Amino acid sequence: MLKLLREVLKVGEATLPYPFEPLEQMPGFRGKPHHDPELCIACGACAIACPPNALSMAADLDQGLQTWKLFMGRCIYCGRCEEVCPTGAITLSPDFELSVMNKQDLFEQADYKLAACHRCGKYFAPVKEIEYAGALLRQSDLPEVVKTNAGALLNICPECKRKNDVSKMVNLYQENKDVAR
Repeated sequence: MLKLLREVLKVGEATLPYPFEPLEQMPGFRGKPHHDPELCIACGACAIACPPNALSMAADLDQGLQTWKLFMGRCIYCGRCEEVCPTGAITLSPDFELSVMNKQDLFEQADYKLAACHRCGKYFAPVKEIEYAGALLRQSDLPEVVKTNAGALLNICPECKRKNDVSKMVNLYQENKDVAR
């Protein structure tokens, strides 16, 4: 018995006094996601990639708002949201403690303004996402004519773009039909 006691004293403590001292995380540790609303363009890539559906996007077309929500109670810390975010708005922090007194404290939410179509006036995409696409377009190596035409289409909803394309196709068909005669 004395031999065992001597061995135990020689080894020391095997556990960490966790709540009283912070835990040291290893490199690459995946804690809870941190969302930066300033960097976020509300593209929804994170919500699509989230396996447990902890992230969600909802659009209120009457008020022109897109709502981004994170429910930490469902998050499995897989890091898919961080991988797919084009602007780096979501990063996994070293924080892992989720104890709360109220379930509502596990929710994180951010609202983003939607852009209205220049032709029909319907809300169709987040303003920040359109600005981001415009910035990427301006930085591209495309000819200036292409950049200008594509930039003009950024503020038009998909439905109006389709209507515009159909009318162009009908006109092209009519011209080709007249030429064939």
